[in-house]
Amino acid sequence: MIKKIISVLLIVVMLFSCSVFVSAHAEDLPGFGDYEHVYIIGIDGAGATFGNVETPCFDIIFADGAVRHNAHTESITISAQNWGSILTGVSCETHGLTNEICETTERTSKEEFNSIFYFVREKYPEAELVSFNNWSPINKGIIENDINVKKINKSNDALVTDSIVSYFNEGNSPALMFVQLDEVDHAAHAYGGFSEKYYESIREADTYIGRIYEAIESNGLMEKGLFIVVADHGETHNGHGGNTVEESSAVLAVQGYSVSNITFSEDVKNRDVAAIALHALGVEIPDYMTAEIPYGLYGELQSDTEMCEHCNAVHTDFFDEIKCFFIKLAQFFKNLFNI
Repeated sequence: MIKKIISVLLIVVMLFSCSVFVSAHAEDLPGFGDYEHVYIIGIDGAGATFGNVETPCFDIIFADGAVRHNAHTESITISAQNWGSILTGVSCETHGLTNEICETTERTSKEEFNSIFYFVREKYPEAELVSFNNWSPINKGIIENDINVKKINKSNDALVTDSIVSYFNEGNSPALMFVQLDEVDHAAHAYGGFSEKYYESIREADTYIGRIYEAIESNGLMEKGLFIVVADHGETHNGHGGNTVEESSAVLAVQGYSVSNITFSEDVKNRDVAAIALHALGVEIPDYMTAEIPYGLYGELQSDTEMCEHCNAVHTDFFDEIKCFFIKLAQFFKNLFNI
C-alpha cells in the first residue's frame, strides 16, 4: 500500500515538474544567430567512410570542429527520405518523401513540412539562398520552388564544384547554401560499397570539399560562416535501403568560429543539420521539428549551462534548476523504494 501511495506521489511530482519545465529561449542559447552564412555540403552515399579513408581536406577543415562519423540516418536508407529529413528536420515517416515523389512533383511553400530554406526566407526576405545539386530531384521535390532560391543542377560533381567556385568568385554571398554531390553513391551502385572504386570516389569528394571551402574562405566568407558536411546514408556490397550499420551510419561534421572541438554524442542524427542551420542563422526552430541542436556543439553550452540528464533539456536559471531538482528527487525515491 505504501509503495502504491509513493508511486502516485512520484508520478504527480514528475508530471508537475515536466509540465512547468521551460527550456531557455532560443535566443538565449549559445550559437543562436552567431552566423551570417551556413554552407551544407551533402555527400550522397558516403556513410561513415570519411573516417576510414584518407581525406586530407576534410581532416584539415574539421581539425578543430565537431564531428561524428556514424551519426544516425533515417530508418529507410534511401536518398529522398534522408535528404528530405536533413532539409526539413523531421523523420522520413513524417515528411513522406520518396525518390519517385521528388522526381515527379514540384514542391511549394504550401507543404505541411517546409524546408529550412522556407524559414530562412521568412526571416530574411532579401537573403541570397542557393542550392547546387548533381541529383536534381532535391531542387525539384524537396526545396520549395516559389521562395526565390537560386537552383543549379549539373550532371557531375566536378561541374557542380566548378559552378560553386565561380559563384563565389563572382562576389555572391549566400545566407544559406546547400550542395549535393552524387558520384560516391554512383560508385557504390556500380562497384559496391567496399570497393576500391568506391574509396576512390570518397577521396575525390574530399578534393571537391576542399575546393568549395577554399572558394568560400578566399572570398572572406568563412569568418561568420558555418561549414557542414553530412551524408544521407551509407552503402553495402549490394547497394542501400536497408538498416544495416553500414547503411544507417552517416558523417556529420560542423566547423565555425564558435563551434567546440568535440565528437558528437552517439545519438546525433543527420536530420539535426536542419536545427543546426536555423539556429546558427538566428531563425527559430519550428515546434514540430524533431531535429535538435547536438549537445556540446558550442563551447559555451558546456561551460555556462548544464544538461539535466533526467529532463533531457538545457536549463540556465534558478527556477529551471529547481524544476530539475524535483525530477531528480522523484528519481531518487523511485530508486530508494525500488519502485
